[in-house]
Amino acid sequence: MTAEWPLTREHPRGPFVPRTGTAQEAPDGDERADTGTVQDPVAAVRAHLRSVQTALESLGGQSLRVAAWGEDLAQRLQAGHRLLAAGNGGSAAEAQHLTAELLGRFQDERAPFSAISLHADTSAVTAIANDYGFEELYARQVRAHGRPGDVLMLLSTSGKSPNLLRAAEVASRTGITTWALTGRSPNPLSLNCDETIAIDGPAPHVQECHLIALHAMCRAFDSEIRRLGRAGVRA
Repeated sequence: MTAEWPLTREHPRGPFVPRTGTAQEAPDGDERADTGTVQDPVAAVRAHLRSVQTALESLGGQSLRVAAWGEDLAQRLQAGHRLLAAGNGGSAAEAQHLTAELLGRFQDERAPFSAISLHADTSAVTAIANDYGFEELYARQVRAHGRPGDVLMLLSTSGKSPNLLRAAEVASRTGITTWALTGRSPNPLSLNCDETIAIDGPAPHVQECHLIALHAMCRAFDSEIRRLGRAGVRA
């Protein structure tokens, strides 16, 4: 176990003291990334934590859809369908976070369910990107893995990623339901998916709220799985 640095021990470069008051702190509610003034680290953190509230409120207004996605996904996966998930960069990490929750468990013990992160197989990713181009990265995998009744979840803060748009296009021709988690809507991805949860805010807050949305959806998923079990429903 890694020991934390004791607060009473002097660091070789001297004790750390936050530089509060050495630079101007942005006023409450100011979400601008660059105001032309220099913020000290503490002020920057406080401004970030304050400004995330707007994005959270945007997500809160879509709680019924989050719950509906969890319920629908539970019924599909319990019936033998699967979830495919994709994103780029941080959104790829969140897609993989979701599939891990379904393959393992979110909180309470339950059966594993079929969920595939389409970026996680590095050999497939590099082969497809090399031979067919990055734009085809996810579309080709959707054609390989997807079946009618499956769900493809696409995560993007901008909603403009060409490889996600191609994946949505292929899925729509295959009978796969498409869900998008994006930033401000309308955007190209939200317009090309069956349903969208769009977060209003700057990209960092959008991504933070995407993870909250996924965790909330997992709670709804687990709740529906328990209900189906009590009703005697089996895959």
